[in-house]
Formats: sequence, structure tokens, C-alpha cells
Amino acid sequence: MTNHHKFSQLHVLLIEPSHTQQLIITNYLHQAGVVNIECIESGFEALRVIPKLLPELVISAMYLPDMTGDDLLLAIRETKDAYAMAFLLISSETKLEYLEPIRQAGAIAILPKPFSQEQLIFALEATLDYVKPEIIQLQHFNTEDLQILVVDDSSTFLKYLSHLLNDLGIENIATAKDGTEALDIIATQYFDLIITDYNMPNMDGLEMVNQIRHGKKQNNIPILMITSEQSEERLTLLKNSGVSAVVDKPFAPAIIKNLITRLLN
Repeated sequence: MTNHHKFSQLHVLLIEPSHTQQLIITNYLHQAGVVNIECIESGFEALRVIPKLLPELVISAMYLPDMTGDDLLLAIRETKDAYAMAFLLISSETKLEYLEPIRQAGAIAILPKPFSQEQLIFALEATLDYVKPEIIQLQHFNTEDLQILVVDDSSTFLKYLSHLLNDLGIENIATAKDGTEALDIIATQYFDLIITDYNMPNMDGLEMVNQIRHGKKQNNIPILMITSEQSEERLTLLKNSGVSAVVDKPFAPAIIKNLITRLLN
């Protein structure tokens, strides 16, 4: 199946206050094969029409007339079908402190202005993986019997990742808001895999991993870390701590699926 045919099935809502940017982005989408595109200019209008349109992909600028892109995404995450749609930010903003809420709320990707057609194709592929997932297939496990612990201080991201894992066929998911709570849970319950954030209050992901690896219970369990951490020094410490794999936020769902398959096979 060609990309054009696959992407023609997507329903996209574009929120962009600049008419020029609307034309540029819709042109790129048309070139990729996306034909069903609704364009609006404000966040409040987006929140009004989303329950009616139920788009599979929401694309937004960072700075809207009435709110920011992260305000919009967090508001979307409070709606009835909060996690049924993917969210893509397209922005010239580069400051990490402004992009961090978008990362934590579960964006499918963050593209710069200007972006390349290749970058857009990657984001559209990730969208299809998110809204039309395939059940994960494992050699030595029944997917529905897997026990996974997800650790993150962002309740929004916990819900986002749990939704993604559920769509992959993984039903048994426990959650913890930091390393301290996770260790308490691990002391009483067996898990096949831990997925954790790095930066958390009380006990961060690095300290949690160190305690697990030097502990007596489940010290060989695969640990996948999903983080927006940018410090090379901290990431080096992390990779030397015994983490099984590290993934950046935001991430393509296929990456998580492939890593789970590799770690558990």
C-alpha cells in the first residue's frame, strides 16, 4: 500500500492562525496524499468542533489567538475521546521549557517551521500506527497476560501511554507517579517489563533503576526509559545504569512496539 493511499484515509484538523501557513501545511499534506483536511484558526473553535469531527490527527501551531498549543492539547486530553486522536505540533518555537508540556502530554511529534516532507511523512506514519494499531506478537508471552509497570509523574502521559499499550493488546498495566511508589509496588507484585520516565519528584528514574539493579527482587527485569531529558551527561549516566533501552519524548508508537518485542523476545 502506497503512502498516498494510506494517508488518504486520515481525517486531519489543522489549527493555524496564519492563512499563509495554512496553505503551506495543507499543500504538504496534499502532496503526502491527505485529502480530508479541516482548517480553523483558534483553540476554542478547535475544542468546539473536535467532538463533532472526531479527527484522527490534530495539527496545531504553538501560538494561537486564544491559547497555546500545549493549552489546547491538555484541554483535548480532558474530552470524551481524549486519547483516540493523535496530536502534532508544528512550530518555530525551540525553547525546551515551552515544548516540555507538549512532550509530557503525549504529542505524536513536534515539527519545526519550516519542516521537510520527510519529517511530515514520519509524523503521518506515526499517526497511523497510533490510530490504527496492530496487536503486538511475542514468541514467549501471551500479550494479554503481560504485566507492565508504567512510572511517570505526568498523569496525562500515564493515560496516553496506557492507551497506546492497550491498543497493542496489553491489558495488565500498573502505574506509579515516581520511583518511590514504583519500588513499593515492585516489592509486592511481579512484572515482565517496566516503562519509566527519568525526571520525577521524590525519586527519579535513574535512582529507581539503580535500586532495582542492586536489589534482590526482579533485578533482571527489562527497563525501558521514555524521557525528554536533553543533558548528555545525565543520559550517559542513565545508559550505564542498566537501563535496557532509552526513547525520547515524543516517540513514534512503532518504536515502543518494536522495543517491547525485542526486550521480551
